[in-house]
Amino acid sequence: QVRLVESGGGLVQAGGSLRLSCKTSGINFRINTVDWYRQTPGKQRDLVANISSAHTTNYVDSVKGRFTISRDNVRNTLYLQMDSLNPEDTAVYYCHVFHRGRDFWGQGTQVTVSS
Repeated sequence: QVRLVESGGGLVQAGGSLRLSCKTSGINFRINTVDWYRQTPGKQRDLVANISSAHTTNYVDSVKGRFTISRDNVRNTLYLQMDSLNPEDTAVYYCHVFHRGRDFWGQGTQVTVSS
């Protein structure tokens, strides 16, 4: 019933930008905190940013000032605007929500930053 579908990943040069989207369904999106995580091979899945129902935002230090998380409560969609990308940002990006005692994840979208 819970569904999270990411899109917007791709290949970009260092210094460029991408905008990721996560369309959600099956949750009360408006009252949930929603999160972006990322993962590369051989590493754990790490929190990148999250945004609360009150639109309070948090970011991991490595993306602070470069990434902006936002939400559209009409479209039930989470966004991650990524600017000034560098190769260290290369990863599969996942959206996440904790819903009724369980973790739910999208299938991920690949972001690759060249140079």
